[in-house]
Amino acid sequence: MEALPPWPKGKKLVHLDLKGAPPKIDYLHKLIGIFAGLGADGLLVEYEDMFPYEGELKVLQASQNSPYSREEVLSIQEVAKSHGLEVIPLIQTFGHLEFVLKHKSLWELREVGHCLGTLNPHKEEGVRLVQEMLRQVVELHPGSTSVHIGADEVYLLGEGEESRRWLCTPGRTVQQLFLSHVTQVATAVRETWPNINVIMWDDMLRGMDLDTLKSSGLVGLVQPMLWDYNPTLDVENTVSLLERYSNAGLSELWAASAFKGSTNVHTCVTNTQRHVENHLQWLLVAAALPKGIHMLGIALTGWQRYDHMSVLCELLPLALPSLASCLQTLLHGQLNQGAQRRVKDSLGISSVEVENMERSSEGDSELFPGRRLAELVVELTTILQSEELRHFEDSTFVRGWFTPYHRQRKIVNPLIAQQLQSQAMSFLALVNERVELVRKEILSLYPASTAQEWEEQHASPVVDPLQRILEDTRASIQEMVPQNISDSMDGQ
Repeated sequence: MEALPPWPKGKKLVHLDLKGAPPKIDYLHKLIGIFAGLGADGLLVEYEDMFPYEGELKVLQASQNSPYSREEVLSIQEVAKSHGLEVIPLIQTFGHLEFVLKHKSLWELREVGHCLGTLNPHKEEGVRLVQEMLRQVVELHPGSTSVHIGADEVYLLGEGEESRRWLCTPGRTVQQLFLSHVTQVATAVRETWPNINVIMWDDMLRGMDLDTLKSSGLVGLVQPMLWDYNPTLDVENTVSLLERYSNAGLSELWAASAFKGSTNVHTCVTNTQRHVENHLQWLLVAAALPKGIHMLGIALTGWQRYDHMSVLCELLPLALPSLASCLQTLLHGQLNQGAQRRVKDSLGISSVEVENMERSSEGDSELFPGRRLAELVVELTTILQSEELRHFEDSTFVRGWFTPYHRQRKIVNPLIAQQLQSQAMSFLALVNERVELVRKEILSLYPASTAQEWEEQHASPVVDPLQRILEDTRASIQEMVPQNISDSMDGQ
């Protein structure tokens, strides 16, 4: 494939999703320097519950670990500035408010009772709440010239009781309901801080026709950020959508790609090629755009969770080779051998795929902070996903001689039980040793809650069944042979 034109002039923002696995502040400072060295020139920071909200909003602070302090939030900006990076805070103001609306004291602000993410736009308390969130975040970012107000995936909007009544008036639509709230929020931002630009996700605008967009109230007020993380992104449709926004008067636009956190909700190891392909598709979009469309930049998103309640996606160290490769792709129009060499040299690695990197005898380095963790996670994941281990309960010994029927009645062939015990203990020793190494590395970069969650998400589903088989074989052997013999068999 021939090289495409590089990404047009504009910002290349690295998205920091802090609603899961928030890095310790010293590690985050190192990462910011790495991002700058790789070619980024801005950060899109999604704090969620890691922001040090005060007053009535203090309830929104994370409880599993301490949020960043005010001093730490300021230090993020200072370090970014020292590397020439702009910082744009992202505050959800309509959808994906799970971290807010999960609190019992705020349940009444939900659009519908069983949807944690969507705010009821009719309640003044809800509007005041998001405006106060914006005030606290913006005021703690005195150097920022833009703010992102989210507004993506506003699920079940229009299904609440007050919305149903509102929609009974002829001519009113769910689209108008969405636009009225977003316009109110964005207008309040611009009135309070006239020099701050307002960015929003675009997906709730995609179904609107040209006339609706023109009369939306958003023209001259917001900058839509069109996101698509698919490696087979539809170039023609994306160009058409950007043209529609521009023709409606929404002339200042952003793109959003992904360097991690978009493959699967529980992905553990980042696949660089998948994300490079997403960026190549975005380059095709940029090359096909008419000259009149003004792209302000692209945000390379790195989701840590799909939403506040979901499991962790890949930890950041696992995605640094992908991020470097995606930035090089944008800078050079392709990831050819020369661009790959720049990625390898910049991080001191042998492959742009984290799972194919040669093991470093030195572990972490200034070029790649967190490398030791990335290597250990790849190693442990390979073990956990091995057929022999993952399907241990489907083995001939278990399905033939140690089914739930046998375990419930504690009947077992002692010779088979010995085989099962030996295999289970061998696997457990191997896995537990690697888990301990991973835990140690996570604790050096992240809070203890991240280590616990990662282990319970990835290791426990494999370890726990092995542990239960080991316990059940011991209990069954005690019922089948004399105690002196069962004692001698235990652990053999």
